[in-house]
Amino acid sequence: MTETEQRRPRVVIADDQELVRTGFRMILTARGIDVVAEASDGAEAVAAAVRHRPDVALLDIRMPTMDGLEAARRILAQVPDCRVIMLTTFDLDHYVYAALSAGASGFLLKDVTSAHLAAAVRLVDTGDALLAPSITRRLVERFATGAPHPAARGADSPRLHRDLAPLTPREVEVLGLLGRGLSNAELAVELTLSESTVKTHVARIFAKLNLRDRAQAVVLAYETGLVSPGAND
Repeated sequence: MTETEQRRPRVVIADDQELVRTGFRMILTARGIDVVAEASDGAEAVAAAVRHRPDVALLDIRMPTMDGLEAARRILAQVPDCRVIMLTTFDLDHYVYAALSAGASGFLLKDVTSAHLAAAVRLVDTGDALLAPSITRRLVERFATGAPHPAARGADSPRLHRDLAPLTPREVEVLGLLGRGLSNAELAVELTLSESTVKTHVARIFAKLNLRDRAQAVVLAYETGLVSPGAND
């Protein structure tokens, strides 16, 4: 199947710089992705998402009137099937962890290449996380200042039991490895399982904990104290 024969995701682009919006729209349109609306601030982005119900929303983190983080929360609350990609000028933006916690599926730097931009939209549209697990882990480690101290991660941790109670012991183990940034192939090697079995475990974890993708799984692993920043460095 060629790129033009693939599913055409519907996208809303929100950025306060018209040139950025125009550039992204031209790139996506040229690669068979439909831009259904543009917005110059977060409030406009929410209104556009509610009206057009896009598959993916590209949101600048820093916008007037309403920033991208608040816009992401409102969009995901009102259009739960939409995936959110945050746009930022800085790869260590202080909003990144909060954005992932709010339900965003990842983030992109504004200097992203044309091919990467289109690939990212398609990847998120399929339900996967935008970021490679190792990059997601680095971001979470940098900003998960509220994560429990490693000493609180023992078997008697009430929060661990409360948040992860639906999981089997094996699924808890898999989630912990997800939080450390392992891919499915690496999980298979670590656990001596087939990749298909690993995918089944991951899918069940997502279903039981109502997670959108690996980005949210990583965030949850840190927030429950299952993994602590720097634990696998």
